[in-house]
Amino acid sequence: MRIRPLVLIPPLAFLAIALLFAWGMWRGTDNETPSTMIGRAAPALPATTLPGKEQLTPEMLAAPGVKLVNFWASWCPPCRAEHPTLMALSEQLPVYGVNLRDPEPAALRFLDADGDPFAAIATDPRGRGAIDWGVTAPPETFIVDGEGRVLFRFIGALLREDYTNRFLPALEEALAAEAAR
Repeated sequence: MRIRPLVLIPPLAFLAIALLFAWGMWRGTDNETPSTMIGRAAPALPATTLPGKEQLTPEMLAAPGVKLVNFWASWCPPCRAEHPTLMALSEQLPVYGVNLRDPEPAALRFLDADGDPFAAIATDPRGRGAIDWGVTAPPETFIVDGEGRVLFRFIGALLREDYTNRFLPALEEALAAEAAR
């Protein structure tokens, strides 16, 4: 019995696609989501804040020293989980907050109950500022240098191994570079 060459095309095509998918799944990645903001000036933020809180300004982001910009919301469980980490970080460097799509009373209750790690806050009720920064969902934290440039983007809660293995080395590198200036 003779096999026609055309019969071999579908199984070979399937095999080629399966190998391509397998290569994509098992090839090494750095587990980083690229950001077009890295190395660029921090985008503008909304000129609104929570009542009784200091307004986050562009001048604050361009001031000397490394600082963090954290997009958060009171309705976000991972934001609540990372809150103690932000409280600890705020003792070492300025942490600025951008309250994202959150009713003012809920955001204020959250900060009153759990503490306010933010040196200044911007509110982003419609999410326009988050779009400009490339934020997909809270929490997201950006490391910004003393010239107002974004150095690093961290997606997710600042917790456990991700915090220790990915965020802290980037923060330490930024602090060392700033100290070397």
